Amino acid sequence: MTAVRKGRRTVNSHVATPTPRFTVPTVDISPYVGDGTDEERGRVARLIDAACAEVGFIQVLGHGIPQSALDGLKGAMDAFFSLPLETKKAYRVDGGANRGYSPPNSESLSLSLGLESASRMNDFFEAFNIGVEARSFPPELGLSEDDFGINVWPDTEGFTPRVEAYFAHASRVARTLTRIFADALGQKPGFFDALTGHSIDVLRMNNYALPEGTVDLDGELMGMGEHTDYGIVTVLWADRIPGLQVLDRHGTWHDVAPADGALLVNLGDLTARLTNDRWMSTLHRVKPPVVDGRILRRRSAAFFHDGNPEAVIETLPALLDADDGLAYEPVTVREHIRAKLNGSRQGKKNAAAVREAARARAATE
Repeated sequence: MTAVRKGRRTVNSHVATPTPRFTVPTVDISPYVGDGTDEERGRVARLIDAACAEVGFIQVLGHGIPQSALDGLKGAMDAFFSLPLETKKAYRVDGGANRGYSPPNSESLSLSLGLESASRMNDFFEAFNIGVEARSFPPELGLSEDDFGINVWPDTEGFTPRVEAYFAHASRVARTLTRIFADALGQKPGFFDALTGHSIDVLRMNNYALPEGTVDLDGELMGMGEHTDYGIVTVLWADRIPGLQVLDRHGTWHDVAPADGALLVNLGDLTARLTNDRWMSTLHRVKPPVVDGRILRRRSAAFFHDGNPEAVIETLPALLDADDGLAYEPVTVREHIRAKLNGSRQGKKNAAAVREAARARAATE
């Protein structure tokens, strides 16, 4: 409240504080992809630090993924998702493994936060997952397929080489980002290598589609329920179709669509743990993309860079809060990922996601 003087009298007038406009910062990471100078890379690291601290989502340009790889990915997705449902179901992997086909209404991402609603059906997206396998690493590491999973590949012409080509590019981008993260957090070069040398990496291709035409929308209908991503960082390609929403630090949901040529990048739970929530794992969801009363088809492909299964994730000593203390107890990547997948893929509420669930509940109050 400010005091305004009029003649001899002083009257009080309330001055409204404008609400900050929500934007997802855009950062060109090409100095890290190519031969950038130390000064150029330092600027990128500062921008990434600010974006991670303020929003947790970033529009990334200069990523170096060629258009041919993106077109190949989109073509592979279109070819697979256009198959009859019964044909796609043949590629379903039972037992909760994070591989293969997930039919519509078979998952509920909000359960990965320990949230559920008896009045809402499961999420209506369908998905297909592939990822790195344990056998791709040296046998002396003693890695288990229980942590990684085994891929199944559709018998669709060109699917495997096109998806593998994009996977390699997305993996490179994720590792470029962790190099930037190390610089932004004041860590030594290679800090993340010890956590991600044999990382559980998964590419999830999503298709959001309902029968064409005008529909009566249930208020609870959700393309993908509110959730945080599980690992260290996610690299997301998505159509420029409405639907994706992120929750800001004030508890308000905002629409987000990728800029032309950009990838969306967001942090996962394990990075929030490393930074004691200085960098937050941002809650997001996908609402039905409705235009003129019609639900439009929407596609996305999320590359999850989750970390080594046995790696212990604990808060960096420099980021411990003297007043609030430790936000999270140490956890292995394996423990954390299994608890989240048990929620989304097996329908078991995750009781460990206390802080994330509290943020989601606050947004609906």
